[in-house]
Amino acid sequence: MASRAKLTHLGKSGEARMVDVSEKPATERIAVAQGRVVMTRKTLALVLSGDAKKGDVLGAARIAGIMAAKKTHELIPLCHPLAISKATVDIEPDEKLPGLVVRATVKVTGPTGVEMEALTAVSVACLTIYDMVKAAERGMRIEGIYLVEKRGGKSGTYKAAKE
Repeated sequence: MASRAKLTHLGKSGEARMVDVSEKPATERIAVAQGRVVMTRKTLALVLSGDAKKGDVLGAARIAGIMAAKKTHELIPLCHPLAISKATVDIEPDEKLPGLVVRATVKVTGPTGVEMEALTAVSVACLTIYDMVKAAERGMRIEGIYLVEKRGGKSGTYKAAKE
């Protein structure tokens, strides 16, 4: 029988619990996540021109993503509040989609990782893009949100397979 990974957020009886990380050493941990917002070429041109009715779409999405990373523990049950030392959100146009590729990098020196913070940053940045231009196109798709890589901690380095 194949061995199963232990789910650390469940107690012996299956009850949800916050993992005790107090005995873990504080180490540098970095996580990168990515996602995309697929839209028509016309909507992409509107976003890139800076003429959206609600204002600077890319600037607002970057700020929203960074704020989301900082507040992940308030949004995702059982996440630890972390003193994040770095959070960046980069948004690049992709004419082939067409749409925008959103990538977040989050860094901390602490006893637990920042994968959820990076994934939350990407999710909220994508949602912000959708919100700011939904009047132009309601059929946009948010898709492909995933953990690209994480470094640090007991489990070491993880890198997703190339798309």
